[in-house]
Amino acid sequence: MAAAPHIALDTAGPTAVDGRHIRALTFQSVRLEYLRRVLSEVGLTAAGSRALVVGSGRGLLARGLARLGFEVVAADSSPAATALAQEADDALGITYLTAPAEELGLPDDSFDLLYCADTLEITERPDAVLGEAARVLRPGGAFVYDTVNRTPISRLIYLGAFQAFPGTRIMPRGRYAAHRLRRPAELAEALDQAGLSAQDVSAFKPRDVRSLVRATRGRRRGTLTDDQLPALVDMVLEPEGSPVVTYLGHAILSPPTPKL
Repeated sequence: MAAAPHIALDTAGPTAVDGRHIRALTFQSVRLEYLRRVLSEVGLTAAGSRALVVGSGRGLLARGLARLGFEVVAADSSPAATALAQEADDALGITYLTAPAEELGLPDDSFDLLYCADTLEITERPDAVLGEAARVLRPGGAFVYDTVNRTPISRLIYLGAFQAFPGTRIMPRGRYAAHRLRRPAELAEALDQAGLSAQDVSAFKPRDVRSLVRATRGRRRGTLTDDQLPALVDMVLEPEGSPVVTYLGHAILSPPTPKL
């Protein structure tokens, strides 16, 4: 009988199943597709602009932004993730640092774009995360994020399938909790309180949910590698759809109100 897989975040060992990295790999294509739409909409050119990735993990999204032409800083609260990101770096000039999303320790008004990944659905302090984002963005800068809605189906997937059910578990227990999953309207209100003007929300999901189940089970059994998962899961954007599980969105930092 095969041994149960070792569930361990920010771990690259041959026997480890790192659900956080699996998520980053399968989300990468829709994250970049949505980002390109946002850049076009807000008129932001990558060349000469600075981008910050918060919750950068092993640096996959940061490398994608660097290849678009941004000067990139990648921040993550896990020293192990930072080390793995540095090991995987392709000499793209990315700056990696270990810092929590709630207290980045970076200068005010220093980024044109901030992407918040793998953060809003796990933090106990979303207001602090959004406040830090607003602080480090330049006026008019873009805040882009993806997160998990709070619905019966999202609870089944994130609280059940991904961290409790033996056949599909890829996350440590407690990684997600219902009260940390936030509906789009709740997040829009929090963005507004931080001075970030919400612009839109786009649902995204696997093209066929059965492929997600096959991919998760195959990765747990060791019959699939991490690199095989994105093509099998095949995430697609649904800009006009109502988010059932996961969604992307962006907001713009409002310029300061002139003093009379």
